[in-house]
Amino acid sequence: MIGYLDLPSGLSGNMMLGCLVDAGWPVEALREALAAVPLPPHSYEIRAEIVRRRGIRATLITVTDAGAQPLRTLDDVRALLDQARLPAEVKRAAVGTFTRLAEAEARVHGLPVDRIHFHEVGAVDAIVDIVGTAAGLHALGVEELYASPVPLGHGWTQSEHGLIPLPAPATLELLAGAHAPTRPAPGEGELVTPTGAAILAHHAAFEQPAMRVQQVAYGAGHRDFPWPNVARLWLGEASAPHQAPVLLETNIDDMNPELYGAVSERLFEAGALDVWLTPVQMKKGRPGVVLSVLAPAALEAELARLLLEETTTLGVRALSVRRHEAPRAWREVETPFGRVRVKLKWVEGRVIGAAPEYEECRRLAHEHGVAVRRVYEAALAAAHALLEPPKRRRKEGDP
Repeated sequence: MIGYLDLPSGLSGNMMLGCLVDAGWPVEALREALAAVPLPPHSYEIRAEIVRRRGIRATLITVTDAGAQPLRTLDDVRALLDQARLPAEVKRAAVGTFTRLAEAEARVHGLPVDRIHFHEVGAVDAIVDIVGTAAGLHALGVEELYASPVPLGHGWTQSEHGLIPLPAPATLELLAGAHAPTRPAPGEGELVTPTGAAILAHHAAFEQPAMRVQQVAYGAGHRDFPWPNVARLWLGEASAPHQAPVLLETNIDDMNPELYGAVSERLFEAGALDVWLTPVQMKKGRPGVVLSVLAPAALEAELARLLLEETTTLGVRALSVRRHEAPRAWREVETPFGRVRVKLKWVEGRVIGAAPEYEECRRLAHEHGVAVRRVYEAALAAAHALLEPPKRRRKEGDP
């Protein structure tokens, strides 16, 4: 899945979290992800509510801290995240985002990175926003994130050093480092916070992708402007309408069958959409196989070369094919063994199928000492609530 952040009113950390929760990531899962970070107990509270911004419904996330917080350096934050019970990719994304933020603050203040404290953006607020964003993108299965040009407002904002101009210096440094395209805001005010800019700089590519949009989620900002103060997250599948996939095939009757598994793995690693073997009878009655590879058109040459190198074949045929795809989206479901991601299948705007992620089921089965089938069936049962009943077909004579 890919995501596109449409930013009519900029972005802050809580607006990003609002988009993720509005997209179906439960706020309880956000709280659980943050509970995995060893922060002092009761140091913050997370609240979600539905609001309207100039008539547009959106999810507002409010993070309330418990008063004075310790000043943390980048090394302090890294140590916290190193201890966190979070997936490795979530930790890497969070550390990368904090590193960008620290480097931008260091350039603004003319100090070494190790002397920068995350007080300007709120130590706990920043951790909630940055870790929550990384965990939410991971949970929703967003593999690539894109963003629109960023609207920058003018004016002034208060800091511990007094009034500073907008955009805030750290925000401008982060956007400059990411070569982000900008545009004038519709009015005065801070539309992009340093945390929002750090999230964009680390996670997003600043372009609008070709995509099949399956869902649009809205995150609200706290302030009420004369325009809708929301960010929009489009979720869907990447589309390449002008490049039909290709079918690569080769007939083989003289290769050790033990090698087919390794060849299939190499093809998938190189970007094949699917790989399969079909038994056939070849000339002189010899048994053989047809090795078939469904591939993106852009990878035709690379995968054909790989087939020639990794098998005994002397030639590969290529056919352009048409492919009808059901849109897919990832969601997390709760089971007695833990959270499991399931892939939802959409047809004509309805969710009609769900498939649990096998590797997550296998991991949980190992942790709990149960059969993989039990975890898989529990996830499938939990996913059943996400399915929509089939539409009743009209019969002749119905009103």
